[in-house]
Amino acid sequence: MNTVDACLALPSGELQLPAFLPDATLGVVRSLDSTDLERVGVQGLVMNTFHLMQKPGSSTIQALGGLHAMAGWTRPIVTDSGGFQAYSLVRENPKNGQITDKGIVIRSENKRKFQLTPAKTVQLQMGYGSDIVVCLDDCTSPEAPHAVQLESVERTVKWAREGKREFDSLLDRRGTSPDERPLLLAVIQGGTSQELRRRCALELLEIGFDGYGYGGWPLDAEGHLLLDVIAFTRELIPSSLPFHALGVGHPENIVQCTKAGCNLFDSALPTRDARHGRLYRFADELVDPTSPRFMGRWFDTLYIADDKFIKDDRPLAPYCDCLCCARYSRGYLHHLFKLGDTLFFRLATLHNLRFMTMLTAALRSAGGG
Repeated sequence: MNTVDACLALPSGELQLPAFLPDATLGVVRSLDSTDLERVGVQGLVMNTFHLMQKPGSSTIQALGGLHAMAGWTRPIVTDSGGFQAYSLVRENPKNGQITDKGIVIRSENKRKFQLTPAKTVQLQMGYGSDIVVCLDDCTSPEAPHAVQLESVERTVKWAREGKREFDSLLDRRGTSPDERPLLLAVIQGGTSQELRRRCALELLEIGFDGYGYGGWPLDAEGHLLLDVIAFTRELIPSSLPFHALGVGHPENIVQCTKAGCNLFDSALPTRDARHGRLYRFADELVDPTSPRFMGRWFDTLYIADDKFIKDDRPLAPYCDCLCCARYSRGYLHHLFKLGDTLFFRLATLHNLRFMTMLTAALRSAGGG
């Protein structure tokens, strides 16, 4: 499988790569249902193991038939392991929990303790019916000192080995056929150190996984994409294997990472931007916005709250075929936004996600930009 213009076969269907998968953290992309997502071309979703084990809870998910049945979503689902929550909730605020070689303990807002171990997170994801299971990893900030990054690499490899062991055991006990088998993805840590990234990648490759992901916060302290580190990490992995740039979701960053060989992306950014009135467009200067060359100024953000849109009767984007652009004007969207009406959230989210699916389709056609 090449890194661009490729197809990834999964139990719930295929992903045409590169693919952007919206974050449906708690089993839902806010304001949209499954038919909305299908109509704008969303191929798959990313859901979060740590959050789902709290709300609605694992026993409820199983009672409702797993994540696909619960959410009415028939296409692929990737479940994040919960490793990023250890970074955002524990490393950034140690009073919220503890990270040890055995796993992660996180205290929720109501002081209830939730424990994630390498084996448990695999068990949960397999029980949820995930199409891509992600091993638990120890996520760090790129600014963390070398000693912290080294500990993260050693712990991530240890946890990946334990997660793979549990994954294989579950497949064997269930007698899962090759067509029904989910993929197992391991995450490469190491901060900005090439030495540590190489060490982590080589040790994970020796264990053997179906795909790999870039671990750690993908931006520096100024919010700039760590493209050199991401590209270096990608080069450590055979091009035949999928590579997930975890947490990368800004359109310009997706283009750069696709050129570097990444082919799976997820983020809450496009849907969050939509709810806040930041709407994505291909730049007007492009002769054919549906087939951009991704050179120069190709991307615009329209801020619908601006007063200049009060009486603007044009659609957000004349080339876009989403419901928002097909039927409603900028002026009406401005009106809905000022009202705070939930219809705005739906229409804006539909539009931004349609932009993302058009973007990745254009990248496939362009051979990666």
